[in-house]
Amino acid sequence: MQTSDLKARLAGLLYHKSYQEGDFILTSGKKSDYYFDCKQTALHPEGAYLLGRIFLDMLYKCAEYPDGAGGMTLGADPLVSAVTVMSYLDNRPLPGFIVRKEPKGHGTGQFLEGMANFYPGQKVCLLEDVITTGGTLLTACQRVSDAGLEVKLILCVLDRQEGGTENILQAGYDLQCIFTRNSLLEAAKGA
Repeated sequence: MQTSDLKARLAGLLYHKSYQEGDFILTSGKKSDYYFDCKQTALHPEGAYLLGRIFLDMLYKCAEYPDGAGGMTLGADPLVSAVTVMSYLDNRPLPGFIVRKEPKGHGTGQFLEGMANFYPGQKVCLLEDVITTGGTLLTACQRVSDAGLEVKLILCVLDRQEGGTENILQAGYDLQCIFTRNSLLEAAKGA
């Protein structure tokens, strides 16, 4: 199946399972007339497949294939799982890691889980479900850097187009998103 067909199918799933209109308060504290809960699609069997496949297709087009992929819990957890499993099936395995919101309160006290699969200096991709201001994503980037890994690319499902992309780019990171709100709604109508 072509990437455009995959994106069209994903748009339909995201619209029906993850996109809600109404009055909402976002993590950033901003008010919004819609809410995007990507986990509803990422935890669906076809949704996980589509997200993993599309993210990997994006990574395969990069000049430098990363050494791994990770993201901030909880939104990125199913995304990381989808990408790592799909990468294995493609014979281009990428180990994954999860960035905690708080350091582990026992044992190693780390912010990152999965570090036994990495060594310092490796180049990684961060996965994100939705970007609004970019604050959570910048926190994740800092924690990944503090753990000795280098963030080379950030892939996101939905850009809300509320300044987050600009903040991420201004911080010096490369960011690519599958959809914006408008492109998601447009693609969902055609799906």
